[in-house]
Amino acid sequence: MNNKEKKFSSLPIVLGMTMICCLLWGSAFPCIKIGYKLFEIPSGESFSQILFAGTRFFIAGIMAVLMGSAGQKKLLIPKKESVPRIFILSLFQTVLQYTFFYIGLANTTGMKSSIINASNVFFSILAASLIFHQEKLGIRKIFGCLLGFSGVVLINLTAKADMSLKFSGEGLILISAISHAFSSAFTKKFTADENPVTLSGYQFIFGGLVMIITGLIFGGRLHDISFSGIIILLYLAFISAAAFSLWGILLKYNPVSRISVFGFMNPVFGVILSAVFLSEGSTAEPWRVTVSLILVVLGIVTVNIKTMRNN
Repeated sequence: MNNKEKKFSSLPIVLGMTMICCLLWGSAFPCIKIGYKLFEIPSGESFSQILFAGTRFFIAGIMAVLMGSAGQKKLLIPKKESVPRIFILSLFQTVLQYTFFYIGLANTTGMKSSIINASNVFFSILAASLIFHQEKLGIRKIFGCLLGFSGVVLINLTAKADMSLKFSGEGLILISAISHAFSSAFTKKFTADENPVTLSGYQFIFGGLVMIITGLIFGGRLHDISFSGIIILLYLAFISAAAFSLWGILLKYNPVSRISVFGFMNPVFGVILSAVFLSEGSTAEPWRVTVSLILVVLGIVTVNIKTMRNN
């Protein structure tokens, strides 16, 4: 194990970087909803939502490449053999995942989205274990996932919870979660001999461009461009640029299950931040948040117990 592997697989680094990522991603739930309002994009305008998402990711890709280039003190340019990988990664991580996610989120609540989206942790571990054969699937990992998922469900469920399901909302969020799972396994595979930030940046640029063109061709529009809207768009772009770059680095040096299970924190942060910024967050009572956090932490510890003993 070289110095980089030791550094990015150490518990303090993994914990710190994953919490930054989860906090950023958690804040995306209310910010996307706010962005729809600022740009006057109603729930029925699917191609305007795709245009909005594509613009975000295209900017995110430029941000990631610039930040990575500044850190490396040279312009990040992908290897020739990495170009097909960028196309594959952009398909699963950006185009499919976020086309379905943005349309689905517009047709359901942020809280229901967070529960369904949390299933990407299960799908990520299943894909890495059963399809890509990058690690073994054991009872401990399954039990840890169930603990974490129960925390996500608890923080969202209320006596008045609407449990109705529709394909245009919850169904598309589920497909988005499956696409995310494949993107995690591909990221683990492709970063073996490529800079994770380079992959992240260029796949966002390509995927974002595809979404922008698709949105414009089919009549998508950002109806009201304001200063507040631009700030939200830039913040959402920063979320993607920073979080996915950090996540890619962690996946490069750690098993998919070890990193993916921290994703259960995304909905917890999402609910807490939705309680602050959106009216739909009024159900996040302190006791519910506390118990949910305990369950999520227990799930993370269960999946990572062997690794934690070695740190």
